Amino acid sequence: MRQERLLPLIVATALFIENMDSTAIATALPAIATEFNTSPIALKLALTTYLVALAVFIPVSGWIADRFGARSTFMLAIGVFLLGSIGCAASVSLPTLIAARFVQGMGGALMVPVGRLVLLRTVPKSELVVALSWLTIPALVGPMLGPPLGGLIVTWFDWRWIFLINIPMGLLGIALAWRYVPNLREPPGPLDGIGFALSGLGLALALFGFSTVGQHLVPLPLALGCLAVGVVLLWAYVVHARRHVQPLLDLGLFRLPTFRAGVIGGSLFRIGVGATPFLLPLMLQLGFGLNPLQSGLITFVSAAGAMFMKTLAATILRRYGFRRVLLVNALIASALLAAFGLFRADTPHLFVSAVLLVSGCFRSLQFTSLNAISYAEVQPALMGQASSLAGMMQQLSLSIGVAIGGYALQTAALFSGRPETAAGNFTVAFAVVGACSALSAFWMWRLPADAGQEMAGKAKPGGELAEPKIAQRPAT
Repeated sequence: MRQERLLPLIVATALFIENMDSTAIATALPAIATEFNTSPIALKLALTTYLVALAVFIPVSGWIADRFGARSTFMLAIGVFLLGSIGCAASVSLPTLIAARFVQGMGGALMVPVGRLVLLRTVPKSELVVALSWLTIPALVGPMLGPPLGGLIVTWFDWRWIFLINIPMGLLGIALAWRYVPNLREPPGPLDGIGFALSGLGLALALFGFSTVGQHLVPLPLALGCLAVGVVLLWAYVVHARRHVQPLLDLGLFRLPTFRAGVIGGSLFRIGVGATPFLLPLMLQLGFGLNPLQSGLITFVSAAGAMFMKTLAATILRRYGFRRVLLVNALIASALLAAFGLFRADTPHLFVSAVLLVSGCFRSLQFTSLNAISYAEVQPALMGQASSLAGMMQQLSLSIGVAIGGYALQTAALFSGRPETAAGNFTVAFAVVGACSALSAFWMWRLPADAGQEMAGKAKPGGELAEPKIAQRPAT
């Protein structure tokens, strides 16, 4: 099998268990809340904690891969993720589940970014869109299987099995990585320890404070204090990065137009998408009264649509170009996301599934386009930095999306006088997160008309492929 197909399939085993786990636990949130005697909305911490761990440790993934080799790091990451999965299965309370999810996040922070880094360093740019499509097609099987499998487990068995089913696929990924993944490495520069401490602690405190304000899980002054200290530390990191010769996260990459649009605009788009796995199962189960299996059988079709679109993404980008696709598609996908809030308990399930299917198609096309355009102008030596910074921003936006979705539900309940999980409150919540996603269109509109020509395979008027625009290290 050709390299641009074999390596993505191997890396996809990590994506498979990560995505299946994330979608399955979303379906199980009401059941876990009942066993732990807590509010389902409070369980958003089980989702955001995992994403916070990803955001904290992704920035050092490139350095660790260069220091110890991509294959060794990839295998270790899967092992840590499986250890966290076992901890989740053994959890007896919300705090223990949160701690185990953090360990899972530490493994996930290295699994996917390091795997993607292998592709970026081994696959030619002209074949990168195809390689990324091969990466995500098998990985999308995880989100397809996650909701119905999680619903089946919660309905007929114990929710703890959701985490234990990761183990066989994870062991397979370790075996394949040992056999086929090259142990790529670049001479690592000195680790920016101060930058890691400022960014990691700042992100963790800021997101913890933002997620717990008004939740009564911790005292309000503590939540506000964590948020304030986290913001100050993040500001301190920005000052530090501008002065450091080799910062942990090279913020100068944002000078590249395609990277800036792909990461900042993509983060806005992911805020809405990040809230969906949290809001949709709650609406179907607590708002409409469906059981977990029925909820899972409805929501999985979104991943089926995403998987179908991956087979067409390269053709669409080649025909219309990145800028047009990203701009128009962002608005369509955001409108469909907001439309989820218009569903009601008596809406035919077939219609709901059809809307989710179409939404999955447009969302998948946006993700494939964003993942590719972000690296269009990044030179190979900076791929590790770019991958780490982009990955951190992705997870940060997803965790913010979960928090905003939860706050939108609570705010709607406060003003309407309805219970938090009443169906009408989800209309407001989906409208809010859909509007956040739509804001990404501004950044896509600012892209140059010929952005990403080489990756899209578009030719110049004379018939030759566009010359790649590779930037040198941006000034900081």
